[in-house]
Amino acid sequence: MLNTRLEGLRDYPFQRLGALIADQPPRVNVKPIDLSVGEPRHQPPAFVAQIVAEHKDSWNRYPPLAGSPDFRAACAKWLTRRYALPVGMIEGETMIAPCAGTREGLYMAAALAISPAAPGAAPPVALMPNPFYQVYVGASVLAGAEPVFLDTSKETGFLPDLERLDAGLLDRAAIMYLCSPANPQGAIASLDYWKRALELARRHDFLLVADECYAEIYSTDLPPAGALEAAAAFGGSLDNLLVFHTLSKRSSAPGLRSGFAVGSPRAIALLNRLRTYSCAATPIPALNAATALWSDEEHVVKTRALYRAKFDIAEQLLAGRFGFYRPAGGFYLWLDVGDGEVATRRLWSEAGVKALPGAYLTRHDGHGPNPNQGYIRLALVADLEETEESLTRLLRVLQ
Repeated sequence: MLNTRLEGLRDYPFQRLGALIADQPPRVNVKPIDLSVGEPRHQPPAFVAQIVAEHKDSWNRYPPLAGSPDFRAACAKWLTRRYALPVGMIEGETMIAPCAGTREGLYMAAALAISPAAPGAAPPVALMPNPFYQVYVGASVLAGAEPVFLDTSKETGFLPDLERLDAGLLDRAAIMYLCSPANPQGAIASLDYWKRALELARRHDFLLVADECYAEIYSTDLPPAGALEAAAAFGGSLDNLLVFHTLSKRSSAPGLRSGFAVGSPRAIALLNRLRTYSCAATPIPALNAATALWSDEEHVVKTRALYRAKFDIAEQLLAGRFGFYRPAGGFYLWLDVGDGEVATRRLWSEAGVKALPGAYLTRHDGHGPNPNQGYIRLALVADLEETEESLTRLLRVLQ
């Protein structure tokens, strides 16, 4: 009666975390600090609340599924500025679709890309980095694909090694998810890397899904390259490419539930057809606030500076310990603590700091130890004072 594919999905990492520490309440009299979830805690610009209030009379209206012309135009203009794209390459009316944050869009990308296998044929394949964002595997499995996890490590630059992919595997691929800056390691894909990925997508005819939700949080002098720049280098077509951006990280507005997809007119039309059947559109007040956020850069610069200041604190405290390195992008620490589950339990019970075991973000083939078992992920989303306090507690417990 029920979908058996759901039984093949593991509990979400935060459910597993809850079970791991359920019998380990903090034994110290300190304020708990939760660094397990990548939920930004900086406040978005004040104009967000003002715009939502100004459009309060529209709460009794169904919002437009495809967003507003102003929203689509703001997204297209931002992409053109951010990635120095040729003017006119991104046409907002036909190449932009709103989504309720990237989670919704990334999930729907699998339904967009994955067709049923022919009778007697092997199921289609969904390629994804390992560690990975859990939505990639859930979306792929429920769409009928076989997930294939591409291990990432220091040796691969914390990105999948595209040159080692078997041609037969690529021929079976219906979709490939890539995240840059990577969650959780913060690696940034170069323009050459994106060009190679897009070249493979077109040669083997699968959909390359670029998850760029952390693209505006970086420590490098230059902003991270994006998949759209690779498309521009190849003439501007977005065939075989779907790119996602969100305000959750860029503008510290996860509660707004606003992001967008950019792709070819055909892909966006089909994505909107899918959304007609399956999603709730972004409310009009939120849509207007999102339009203003994509048009403003001042708050993004300030947010980026706050994250850099937190990484300064982390570097001062952790340099030379736990394999610490300063990630090029994103807001996570990926620390080698020997055993991620043991360290997570100790941090919670002895320091009141909630981390996430690295193994909960990965799949393992069962041969030998899980290479990510020794890691924990910490999201540097607290304020400066709590960041320093949490990392000081970590040192006291784990060093």
